[in-house]
Amino acid sequence: MATTTQAEAVLAEPPPAGPAKGTRIRGDRRRGIALHVSLLFGVLLSAFPFYWAVIMSTHTSTEIFSYPPKLLPGSHFGDNLSKLFDSIDFFGSMLNSLLVAVSVTFLVLFFDSLAAFVFAKFRFPGRRTLFAMMMAIFMVPAQLAAIPQFVIMAKLGWIGSMTSLIVPAAANAFGIFWMRQYMKGAIHDELLDASKIDGAGFLRQYWHVALPVVRPGLAFLGIFTFMGQWNDYAWPLIALTNPDNVTLQVALSQLNGVHGTTDYGMVMTGAVLALVPLLIVFAIGARQIIADLGKGAIR
Repeated sequence: MATTTQAEAVLAEPPPAGPAKGTRIRGDRRRGIALHVSLLFGVLLSAFPFYWAVIMSTHTSTEIFSYPPKLLPGSHFGDNLSKLFDSIDFFGSMLNSLLVAVSVTFLVLFFDSLAAFVFAKFRFPGRRTLFAMMMAIFMVPAQLAAIPQFVIMAKLGWIGSMTSLIVPAAANAFGIFWMRQYMKGAIHDELLDASKIDGAGFLRQYWHVALPVVRPGLAFLGIFTFMGQWNDYAWPLIALTNPDNVTLQVALSQLNGVHGTTDYGMVMTGAVLALVPLLIVFAIGARQIIADLGKGAIR
């Protein structure tokens, strides 16, 4: 009886007082404000180089190196633009870069995802050995392959043409590794088993089952590949011996000293214009990633 009375007394005691509700709300609000301020500072810090490039494209070289530095737009963007178009075939070089970057991106998405699908979801003799060999190739610096690659392209008669840029980059070890890791977790074996019961072959499984599930991974690989090809400078400089076929990065490098001295305002104008396709591709790809991840969360 005494034990029961003690238990009732303990239950009757009020719970220990915790922090007031208003105090918790104020604390959460402070942490939220601190987090947003930190994120805003990071965004401004990351965006400042792009802002500075735009500002420099509107000034002359003399104004760029003046002190204090000019942080507001100038009035020489039109002059820099005219000098840029007079110095190089800007739009022709941009078209060459678009041709190479778009072609390589589509080829990489197809071949890398196809190979990754096989490595991730199928068992066959030598699978581990082949994957280990691919990873060994992945660790080799690209600069070491420049001379053998040039010799092969010369034997095939592709030096000077866009083919020498597109075909060697049609597949890469990083894309296969990335898509394999993504497919291993995203594609469930039950989906493949169900498609086999329905009579789907390998290509139908790849096209109708695997690709719709891994679209976020493909979007990232597409952004990564397009940016890499668009910004590539060393191999196009070696392989494109025809001046009419130079890519945009090689053409922009020709602006150094084109008028006796480097006109940094003109150079930065070309660099800013070269960023526009990258921003468009990044915006489209990032939107695709976010949309597909949101659909996956809802499902």
